[in-house]
Amino acid sequence: MGPTAVDPAGYWIYLTLAVAAAVGGLVGAVVFYRRLRIIQDTPTAKIRSAHQGYVELEGRQELMDGVPIVSPLTGTRCTWYRYKVEQRQARHVNGKRRTQWRKIRGATSDGLFLLVDDTGQCIIDPEGAAISPGERDVWYGNSPQPLGPAPGGRSWLASGNYRYTEERMHPADALYAIGLLRTVGGAGDPGDTREDLRALLTAWKKDAARMRQFDTDGDGHVDAAEWEAARRAARDEVVRNHAERAAAPGTTIMARPQDRRRPYILSAVPQEGLARRYAWYAAGLLALGVAAGGVALWFANHHAPVA
Repeated sequence: MGPTAVDPAGYWIYLTLAVAAAVGGLVGAVVFYRRLRIIQDTPTAKIRSAHQGYVELEGRQELMDGVPIVSPLTGTRCTWYRYKVEQRQARHVNGKRRTQWRKIRGATSDGLFLLVDDTGQCIIDPEGAAISPGERDVWYGNSPQPLGPAPGGRSWLASGNYRYTEERMHPADALYAIGLLRTVGGAGDPGDTREDLRALLTAWKKDAARMRQFDTDGDGHVDAAEWEAARRAARDEVVRNHAERAAAPGTTIMARPQDRRRPYILSAVPQEGLARRYAWYAAGLLALGVAAGGVALWFANHHAPVA
C-alpha cells in the first residue's frame, strides 16, 4: 500500500513541526546534560580562597546597601525577580471560539546582590544567568495591575481575564552559583596604565577649564611642550589612583563568562536538587526528540503531498 496523499501545505507544516520538535528536543537534551556534567564535575570553592575564573560557590543571598530590590506585582523585598502579565484573548478558528493568553508586559531584575558564605561575600550580577528561583506565584484578576493582598489571600480571584506570574529569590535564601569570578581593585588588580591614561587624557581634552591649566603662555592653545606636561600630570594621577586602589580591599564579582559554552547558573534550589532537575530535563527532552524524530520518519514514509 502506497503513501497516503495529503494536501501539500499540510504535509510540509506537519513534517516541519515534527522535525523542529525532534531537533529542539535533542538540542535541549544536550544543553541540560552539559549543565548537569559541569555541576557534577566542578568542585565547590569558598569565596576567600576561590581562584579567579570559572568557579562554583554556595552560600546565602543578601541585599546590598542602598535602594532595595522590590518585585513589581507583589511588592516583595527580594534579591531577584522575574514577572509577566498576560491577558486572555478570544479568537475564532474554523468557526470555533478559542482563548489564549497574550503577554502584555514583563521584566527581569538585573539588580546586583550578595552571595555570602562563612569566609566572605561576593557580588552577584544576575544578567545573562540561567536562574532557578525558589518561589513562583501564579494568580488571576481583572485588571492589568493586580489588586488586593499577596497571592493566597482570600480576596484574590481564582479566575479572570489577566494572569500574573512572579518568580523571586529572597534574602537569606540559599544560593548555588557557577560563573566567572573576578576581583576588581585591590592588590590583585593593578589596572591598565596605558588604557587609563588614554581615557583620562580624552576626558581632559573635552574639559576646556582643565586644558587652560596647561596653557602656560596664555596663547589659547596647548602646544607640544604644554601637552607633554599634561601627559605627565595625567600619568601621575593614574599612578596615584592605581596605588590607592591596590591599597584598598578588592571587590569580588561573579558574572556571566565570556565563553558562552560555559553556563552561568544561579539557583535557589540546592545543588543536588538542581542536578536532579537537569537530569530529568535532559531525559525528557531526549525522549521528546526521539519520539518526534520517529513521528517525522513515519509521516514522511506513509504520506506524500498531492501532486
